[in-house]
Amino acid sequence: MNSQVVTTVQAAPLSFSTRFADYMQLSRPRIAFMVLVTTFLGALLAGGSQLDATVLILTLFGTALVAAGSSIFNQLLERRYDARMARTENRPLPAGRIGSVEVIILGTLVTMLGMVCLAVLPTGPAAAIITGVTFLLYVFAYTPAKRRTWWNTFIGAVPGALPPLIGWAGATGTLHWASLPLFAVLYFWQIPHFLAIAWMYRDDYRRAGLHMLSVFDPTGRRTLLHMAIHTLLMIAASLTPVAFGAGWGYAVGAALCGLAFLCLVIRFGRNRSFDAARSILRASIVYLPVVLCWLVIDRYC
Repeated sequence: MNSQVVTTVQAAPLSFSTRFADYMQLSRPRIAFMVLVTTFLGALLAGGSQLDATVLILTLFGTALVAAGSSIFNQLLERRYDARMARTENRPLPAGRIGSVEVIILGTLVTMLGMVCLAVLPTGPAAAIITGVTFLLYVFAYTPAKRRTWWNTFIGAVPGALPPLIGWAGATGTLHWASLPLFAVLYFWQIPHFLAIAWMYRDDYRRAGLHMLSVFDPTGRRTLLHMAIHTLLMIAASLTPVAFGAGWGYAVGAALCGLAFLCLVIRFGRNRSFDAARSILRASIVYLPVVLCWLVIDRYC
C-alpha cells in the first residue's frame, strides 16, 4: 500500500492590506468597471437631461456591488479549475489565502447590499429585477456551462449584455425598444472578445478541463468563423440606433470602428497566433467605450 505524507503549514495571519487586496481581486474590479461604464451610458441614453443624480448613484453603486458579488461566487464555484491554470492559480481561493465560508459570506453581503440599493430606486423595481436575472444567469447558468459545453461563451454573453438595460431601467423605470441595440452591440461584441482570450490561453483551459471552443478547435477555423460572424453582427447592431434617432455622424463613426475591428479579425484568420488574438482583445477593450460614448455624444449634441 502506498503511503502519503501530508504536511500542514500554519499560515501567518494576513495583514489588512493583503486581505483587502484579496477581496478586491475576488470582486474583479476591471470587469466591474466595464459593467459600470455600460450601465452609466445606458442610463445617460435613457434619462437625458432629466436623469436624477440620486437615481444614477444608486443604480451604479448597486450594479457595481452585484457585479462584484457575481464575480465572487463565480470564483468560488471555479476554485478547483482556477488552481489548474497558470493565469488564475494565484487567485485568493485556489492559493488558499481565503476560505470558502468567508467568500460565501462576503459574496452574499455584497450582493444583497447591491440588490437593496436597486430595490429602493424611486423609478421602480425594473432595474433590480434585471440585475437579479443577470446575477442568476452568470452564476448558475454561465459558470457551470463552462464545464459542460463550449457554447458557454454564448450563454455568458446574455448576462454580460444586460448592464446597459439595467442603467436604462434605473433611469426610467422601464425599458424601450431603443434600448435593445445596446444589448445587441454588447452581446455580439463579447464573442470575439472572449474567443480571443480563449485562444490565447487555450492550453490553460485544456489543463483545467474547461470546455472553451478553442480547446476543441486546434486549427482555429471555428474560432475565426464565430469571430467574423459576430463582428459583422456587432457592426450591424451598432448602426441600428439610427432607426431611433441617432445621427449619420455617429453611424459613419461606428461603421469605421467596426471595420477597423474586422480587419484585425481578418488578420487573425491569416495568422492564428497569440499576438493576433491579443490584438483583437485590445481592440475590443477600446472599441466598446468609444462607440457607446460616440452614441451618447450624438444624443446630447
